[in-house]
Amino acid sequence: MSTTLPTPRAAKKPDEDADVLIERFGSTRKSRFSRHVILCVIGLVMMYPLLWLVSSSLKPNDLIFSDLSLWPADWNPANYAEGWTALEYDFGVYFSNSIVIVVLSIIGNLFSCSLAAYGFARLNFTGRKLFFALMLGTMMLPGHVLLIPQYILFAKLGWLNTYYPLLVPNFLATNAFYIFLMVQFMRSLPQELDDAARIDGCGPFRTFWSIILPLCRPAFATTAIFTFISVWNEFFGPLLYLTDPELYTVPLALRQFIDSEGQSQWGQMFAMSVLSLAPIIGFFIAGQKYLVKGIATTGLK
Repeated sequence: MSTTLPTPRAAKKPDEDADVLIERFGSTRKSRFSRHVILCVIGLVMMYPLLWLVSSSLKPNDLIFSDLSLWPADWNPANYAEGWTALEYDFGVYFSNSIVIVVLSIIGNLFSCSLAAYGFARLNFTGRKLFFALMLGTMMLPGHVLLIPQYILFAKLGWLNTYYPLLVPNFLATNAFYIFLMVQFMRSLPQELDDAARIDGCGPFRTFWSIILPLCRPAFATTAIFTFISVWNEFFGPLLYLTDPELYTVPLALRQFIDSEGQSQWGQMFAMSVLSLAPIIGFFIAGQKYLVKGIATTGLK
């Protein structure tokens, strides 16, 4: 019985393998370079309004809209000094008001939303799924639907022209998005941690305080950043509840640069707008690592 042996394949020459690798590496480098160029162009287009704002804050009023270049032809850095004292109160007063509201809002959201999220994520009680579904359903309600009932409630409580309408809801876990974000993060933690703590004699609150909270720093950082940005930029709430200019926040103060006739000191307003963006950008950069980690681990990709 005759058997035919398979003919061996011709071995590739080392030079051919090197040529293939060089060709693939070159094409990969070209594709990466092209992608980076496209991303840089898109980034510059998206950053142009911000760069134009910074440039306009250093221009005289008569050149802001006539000269759209990013490099001012005539520098006027006095807009910052004049804008700081242009209103009824120094702009530092408005910055202080916004900082107070932002800090207390962050504390309130972290405290109340983490407690509510711990109950939904780690505790078993009757109706948990129903209450969780109702909580998620509140995210579908437009804010304007609750506007009039809330205003009537705060008016009867005597809270108008105070910070209570802006702060108290944050201490009562009224933001379903932050609760959902923390619930998703806490569900990713091993259940064995709770079992081990229970064996050691820890109750639910001790487990929450000693075990769960230290592990939730990414979710807390994400919540803090989102709260900071939303509260710092909020305009309608302070406009609705605050009437004393001494209590105004930064967005309301910026609105004061435009008078009833639509005239404005644009250079001063843009200068104060740049200063108002600085805390947001700094806070975001400081917590960017935790923000990405918190969003990735909660499934909100």
